[in-house]
Amino acid sequence: MVRLIMSGKGEGKTKQLMELMESAAENDNGCMVCIEASHSIGFSLRRKTRMIDAGEYQLTSFDALRGFLSGLYAGNYDISHIFIDNLGKIVKSDNAQDMETFLQWMDAFGEARGVKFTATISADPDTATEGMRKYM
Repeated sequence: MVRLIMSGKGEGKTKQLMELMESAAENDNGCMVCIEASHSIGFSLRRKTRMIDAGEYQLTSFDALRGFLSGLYAGNYDISHIFIDNLGKIVKSDNAQDMETFLQWMDAFGEARGVKFTATISADPDTATEGMRKYM
């Protein structure tokens, strides 16, 4: 399952993501991971959520992020939810078609392994592809 939160800069995506992480920490039994473009939200969350600064790992493409997510899961099968804050900034791309393809990959990956994904994208929702809209 993939959930996409998409809106312009400064419109509350990170706050909404934090609320979802807090709810998941209360209700899910598995481990949670949040990947962010830079350390900005990690200090106000419960210890149950593992915060990862993407800048420390040079995740500058969708292929690199795919490999990173696969490796995270391979190292911990207890991951139940992965949150990605500002996907476009992490991979340094605003290409909607590439984002759609990545969201489809996350959906298939999560479905096969029982992992939920929530991602934010800073962009006007009107620019989303049809494939992206199904996750909103």
